[in-house]
Formats: sequence, structure tokens, C-alpha cells
Amino acid sequence: MAAGTGHIELERTIDSIVVGNRHRTELGDIDALAASIERDGLLQPPTVTPDGVLVCGARRIAALRKLGHKKVNVFVRSGISDRLQRLMAEQADNVLHKPFTQTEAAALYRELKTLMAEDAARRQAATQFGAGEKIAGTSGGAVTAPPPIGAPGKSRAQAALMVTGRKSYTSLEQINDLQRIANDPRQPEDVRGFARSELDAIDRGSSITTAHARTIAMLAIPQEEPEPPGELELLAQEALERAKLGRKRGPAPAPASSAVPVRYPVRAFTLTWNDLDQWWSHYDPAEVGTALSDDQWEHVEMILDATVRFFDAARAARAARQRLAKESA
Repeated sequence: MAAGTGHIELERTIDSIVVGNRHRTELGDIDALAASIERDGLLQPPTVTPDGVLVCGARRIAALRKLGHKKVNVFVRSGISDRLQRLMAEQADNVLHKPFTQTEAAALYRELKTLMAEDAARRQAATQFGAGEKIAGTSGGAVTAPPPIGAPGKSRAQAALMVTGRKSYTSLEQINDLQRIANDPRQPEDVRGFARSELDAIDRGSSITTAHARTIAMLAIPQEEPEPPGELELLAQEALERAKLGRKRGPAPAPASSAVPVRYPVRAFTLTWNDLDQWWSHYDPAEVGTALSDDQWEHVEMILDATVRFFDAARAARAARQRLAKESA
């Protein structure tokens, strides 16, 4: 029978249901759950993919096996992405798949967490409307099954475990926050672009926590004031070009990548620069100077040289603006 959008309830043999290796191994008190199912029946069927891979309900399957049941009604969940189906099939067969990028893993985690939330909602509805006066449990197939400890966190941990092999979900949630911001048309385009660039950086190995903090902080900064008039902008640009021509240093080293760098808004610059406040007080210059390799030191010199040239140009543009303001006064 139909059981909500995207679900069909069917009968399957228990032996045909594939339980993946990354499902939780600490199933709790299966004896109590089995006794509850035997007494009150299975109120909430497990959820499987169209190929019979278990999505939700490992405890229920274990209890039914203990009772000697050979068949069980299941919810067959349609609409699962090909990537998630492949992940679940591979982890069920103990096959090593190609590692996901951080953003791919977060997308799979979000999808799997949604499936688990649907399963939890159906269990809650079953216990509320099929239990009479009994206290509704939320983890088993019957109404007297004990509820899990910390259910929301448990579901997130289970989803993270199945996708990444670890129970930690904080980083996955942070990436999901960035993905929501990047795709939210209500956000300013510069904020969305910044979030997209941070997601790209995460996939290249940058810190997830730092990227998340910077992006969230940008949301709290008021919008920039309108750009200066065209004449002032032209003068500032001319001052910048003069500063470039006046430098005696050689040309800037070629960037490591041929890709055009993403141009960040000024608000991103202020956040980055604020993060550097008093950085020098946390390091011993003698230790750094002797510990870095030649390549590392050359990289430091390159960044320092580019930073000096950048601020020379910025200082010249600022002076031109101040001069024009005085002349206009």
C-alpha cells in the first residue's frame, strides 16, 4: 500500500535485506525490543532502497531475526540519489569506494539525514496513533520500546558514520550551512560568491571551521556604502598605476595556478585582516627563521613582497581620495 510520498510498503524476506557495515554496531537492548514487537507487533517497518539495502531500522531487523521471523513489511524509499545508493551498496559489500570530497560527503550526509528524519517521523506517528494510552517510544517497532538517548544527535551521528566512517557530524553541518548560503537567492551576491569560494577551498584542504566562521561573520556585516563617483574612482586607479610603475621591485611572482583568482569584497578583507591581529606575538622569530625549509621561506618572502606592493598601491589610492576630498571641500 502507499505510505506517503516516495514510499511503497512491500513485504520482503529478512534475508534479502542488506545491512551495511557502517550501521551502528551498538544496538542496545534487543531482547526488550523483541519482546515489545512480539507483544504489540511491528508498528513501523524498516526503510530500504529499491535494491533492498537497509536505510533505517537496524534494531528492528535484529529483533525480528531474534524472534525467528522470515519476512517483514518494509518501506521502499524512491528518490534516493544514485550517489547515495552507490555509497550504501558499496558499504554493504565492504567495497572501498573512491573518497568523497568534503562537499560531496556533506551532501550525502544531508540526504541520508533527511531519510532518517522521515523514518523517525513515521515511527512517532505510529506510536501516537496506534498505541492508545501507552507511552510512545521512538526507537523500536513497538510502542513500549525504549527511546534512544539524545535522538537528534544520534541520527546525525549515524548518518555521518554511514557516509564518512566516523560519528563526527559538526564539520558536515558547517559545510551544509555554507552550501545553503551559497544557494540562497536572498543573500547578497558577494556573500554567496564568498561562500562558494570557501567551499572550493574546503575541497582543496582548507579549514572547514575557519571557512564557516568567516562566512557567518560576513552575514553580520552591513552592506557596503555605494561606490565612489566615477571621477574619484578614475583618480584612485591612476594613483594605483603610478604606484605600480614607481616600484623598483621586480614583477610579482607568477601565481601557482593559472586560474583567475576570485575577487573578494572589502568586507572579506577586513575579516581576514582582523584574524591576523597580533599574530606575531604567538611565534618566536628565531625559531621560525631557523625551522622553515628553503621552499617554505621562499614562499613567505613571496607573500610578504606581494603584501607590501598591495598596500603601497592601496595607500596611494587612499591618498588620492583624501586629496580629492580636500580639494572639493
